[in-house]
Amino acid sequence: MDGLTPGFASPAVDAAHAFRAVLDTMAHPGRLVTLDGPAAPVPCSQAACVALLTLADATTPLHLAGAHDCKGMRDWVAFHLGAPLVGRSEAVFALGTWHALGPLAAYPQGVPDYPDRSATLIVEMADLQANGTRLTGPGIEDAAYLSLPDTDALRANASRFPLGLDFLFTHGAQLAALPRTTKLGDG
Repeated sequence: MDGLTPGFASPAVDAAHAFRAVLDTMAHPGRLVTLDGPAAPVPCSQAACVALLTLADATTPLHLAGAHDCKGMRDWVAFHLGAPLVGRSEAVFALGTWHALGPLAAYPQGVPDYPDRSATLIVEMADLQANGTRLTGPGIEDAAYLSLPDTDALRANASRFPLGLDFLFTHGAQLAALPRTTKLGDG
């Protein structure tokens, strides 16, 4: 496990601050926040690293997609999280680029009696801006805007509510969320 990057300097305090920031983004879809903290091996962004350190542990099945499924990331996950690495159909969390994560239908979407038994996808973006697709719904006072990939697929996901996936979008240290309750309008 050579080359492991460090985790939180002060695990309890740092994780509490990061957890609050992640909750804030889920409660306010489209809001961009900065997650300060450690970095995971390339190609993982700082925001995705901090989100995983905050949300995943040995009881959280994780799928690494595409370039994120590499020795450095697998070693980092084993050392810092202990999360079991699984295929798409078993994932509680998945990490990768939009293209690598597809198809969305391969992930747990919840069932009518337990809609919470669905996956959250952490999507690494080349850029993340507070512009583009118009977002409305719970946690958004009037409207928010977020640069999103494949809005048709994201609209289809939202139309399945209460079933469907939740999304965390990351770029560098930036994080934004798109829960399945959010309605997507035009850009």
